[in-house]
Amino acid sequence: MKIVSWFSAGITSTIATMLALKKYGHKNVDIIFFETGAHHKDNKRFIRECEEILFKKKIEIERNEKYKDLYDVLSRGFINSPGGAYCTHQLKKEVRKKLQKTRIWDNQIFGFEFERKEINRAIKFKEQNPETKPLFPLIEFKLNKKACITILESYGVRVPRMYELGYHNNNCIGCVKGGIGYWNKIRRDFPYRFKKMAEIEREVGATCLKEGGEEGSERLYLDTLDPDRGRELEPITGECGVVCATEFMEFMDDRVELILKGQLSFDDLGSEALG
Repeated sequence: MKIVSWFSAGITSTIATMLALKKYGHKNVDIIFFETGAHHKDNKRFIRECEEILFKKKIEIERNEKYKDLYDVLSRGFINSPGGAYCTHQLKKEVRKKLQKTRIWDNQIFGFEFERKEINRAIKFKEQNPETKPLFPLIEFKLNKKACITILESYGVRVPRMYELGYHNNNCIGCVKGGIGYWNKIRRDFPYRFKKMAEIEREVGATCLKEGGEEGSERLYLDTLDPDRGRELEPITGECGVVCATEFMEFMDDRVELILKGQLSFDDLGSEALG
């Protein structure tokens, strides 16, 4: 049995990968990380410790050679859309699809956690991408992000620096899915990254933020954002892995509650159940 675990250097994908290695064996699990050129420099330390302490296995680094980094993608005119972040699509999703054409895996591991919105994402992902035959170890073992942090720390491994700074995820510095509070924190912690993203927004005429709630249509440019707005950090929608969280957030599936209560498992979501 050959498995691939999509490792994002986030806490949840880390523990999901550990569980996969334990269950399926080191020889049977490939670990792949997508480089975007915009992560915190501490990622090198965290990836090294994951390889040496947690996984006892080398992590494969893949990237989309068409782009230099995140900013190269965004400067070509696209930032966000109803279907998700364009950077996730180009730097992760497209690379995953390319790999799947040349490498055969029986199943793919995703770090969706045991939490209502994440379970909903997992259900929708399995429905829309049945060819991946996805496995969700954290949902299987009922582990949320806090539990994953506890496991990580029990091995003596520090969480990635972005978490220590108060961010909810270890995404790129300046994630296009972040909210107002998130971007004002980026302004304070990483002023150069904030300025760079603000300049790109003006160049392409697109924005990370919108006014008017979740379905807001008015563009809110970063260089016009009031520094005092959203002082409390708003959580990003999810770990930035090979799929974008915004793709699956519109409707809540009725089966989420059944999974939370232990009345339904992902093994029961076969082709007939998925329609």
